[in-house]
Amino acid sequence: MSSPVVGIVANPISARDIRRVISYAGGLQITDRANMVLRILAGMAATGIKKTVIMPENAGLRGHLMRALTRSKNAGDGHFPEIRTLDMPVTGDATDTARAARIMREMEVAAIVVLGGDGTHRVVVANCGDIPIAGVSSGTNNAFPESREPTVTGLGVGLAVTGQVPPGIAFTANKRLDVMVNGSLEIALIDVAFVRERFVGSRAIWKTECFHELFVTFGSPGGIGMSSIAGLVAPVSRSDRFGRRIVFESPETASFAVRASIAPGLIAPVGIADVQTLQFDQPITPETRAGSIAFDGEREVTFGKADEVLVTLRDGAFRTIDIEACMAHAADKGCLVEQAEHQTKLKQVKGG
Repeated sequence: MSSPVVGIVANPISARDIRRVISYAGGLQITDRANMVLRILAGMAATGIKKTVIMPENAGLRGHLMRALTRSKNAGDGHFPEIRTLDMPVTGDATDTARAARIMREMEVAAIVVLGGDGTHRVVVANCGDIPIAGVSSGTNNAFPESREPTVTGLGVGLAVTGQVPPGIAFTANKRLDVMVNGSLEIALIDVAFVRERFVGSRAIWKTECFHELFVTFGSPGGIGMSSIAGLVAPVSRSDRFGRRIVFESPETASFAVRASIAPGLIAPVGIADVQTLQFDQPITPETRAGSIAFDGEREVTFGKADEVLVTLRDGAFRTIDIEACMAHAADKGCLVEQAEHQTKLKQVKGG
């Protein structure tokens, strides 16, 4: 790929849901988000990326970026790629993310770097097609995007899309949960939770007494959000060829309960009635007959007894860039070593 273009979707309003009120979740100022983007750009520039496109917004992020880029150019640094803002209307909600991802897919960008929480990443995946993504944590719950310095993410993305890391190493296929409600499809990257409250309201879920059923693609003991419950009961990794299904019960009557990190600073007991293994491409009707459905921690859909709901675990549903693998390959092959004689010396050291 001679001159790949990388897309950037930076959600300026992530980490502003109600969980920041009822827990101890932090927030990021616009300047912090802009600095994260600049560090990503610096990393990509170091690998040869010269052009990027970014989602427009009205919160001030672009202004901070442009001022920093202008200062860099005037100082003669020139260590940032060109950045162009997509020509599209701005609504200030999730439709901006969806529209930007679709435009970037149509442009056939080499990859999309996403700054946001689980919800932002979900919207991008739902609209980006086969374009690989790389996540940067800047939301309330960040179960899907791994915690990593943005500079390193930029380096890994640049190494992947310029072909310095082979595709078989750079790109990873991911699981996904498909939920059909009366024939209409919704997706989740991490978890689908069924709660007894039959309203969307503030969207985020945190009242454990309302939890009824959970489906996860992966769950780590060290994770956050609903998937952390699976991680504490029956861990499943991103690469495992299965998922989990958990049925809840009141902690007072359940055979056992776990104290799970539902949100930053919010730890609550959750009673466990049953744990099952999910297999690929096997539609399951949930036990919950009425309530609402949360996708990656946010309620989107209400349903009742007359509605048909099916949950299916899918394999290879979307692609991500494996930043850790890209950096390991770069270290092994000397992709970031500037002088050949130094690379020879490094090989001698590696060999003992």
